[in-house]
Amino acid sequence: MSAKDDIFLKPQENLKAFEFNQQVVEVFPDMIERSVPGYKSIIEGIGQIAKQYVQENSQIYDLGCSLGAASFSIRQGVSVENSKIIAVDNSKAMVERCRLIQDGYKFSLPIEVMEADITQIPIRKASLVVLNFTLQFLPIAQRQTLLDTIYQGLEPGGALILSEKIQMAQPALNNKIIELHHRFKKHNGYSDMEIAQKRAALENVLIPESCEQHMARFKATGFSQYDTWFQHYNFVSFLAVK
Repeated sequence: MSAKDDIFLKPQENLKAFEFNQQVVEVFPDMIERSVPGYKSIIEGIGQIAKQYVQENSQIYDLGCSLGAASFSIRQGVSVENSKIIAVDNSKAMVERCRLIQDGYKFSLPIEVMEADITQIPIRKASLVVLNFTLQFLPIAQRQTLLDTIYQGLEPGGALILSEKIQMAQPALNNKIIELHHRFKKHNGYSDMEIAQKRAALENVLIPESCEQHMARFKATGFSQYDTWFQHYNFVSFLAVK
């Protein structure tokens, strides 16, 4: 069981930019559950979607895997011959904890957990790629290039699951949805100060885009089918098929 997220509980005069360090690792499951509406449903859905798209003799990539929740869901539900998961994160603390978690369970689907920059690894023979709240942390200029790399490495009929915090195209509606998200966090025990401090820490670190921008990127990449399969407030998950 993870510790309670109290990282922003006290006032911080010199607020640093958010990073996935050891402090975050220790509270990450609690942080995600209390901060991301529908997160559990997305993780469960990833496992179900994987059953439809994972192919034999292929690789599954979990890019920006954090503690490996998406990988775990896929491993629970998928059993195919000669396939494996490659889970990648650039946070040393996340990777070390992810390895411990994944090694604690024995599934038929093997997993390799790597510490690496997801923009620098090759994607080969992939039947499924997962970017679960990962792309939003990359500079916008790098996002199309990463999707192009993923597309090129996908087998025909392979799929990409992309989950993101989004920004509504209309500012007034966007503000209302942000307000609902903040109410969600307050309902889960976060104070106004915690919400404000975390939002400030994430500024220029997590840069959301609109659904329309994501759809345009899928089209530019060459995906034959793409749409949203889940949304709760400003948290969306897309499915794109080659």
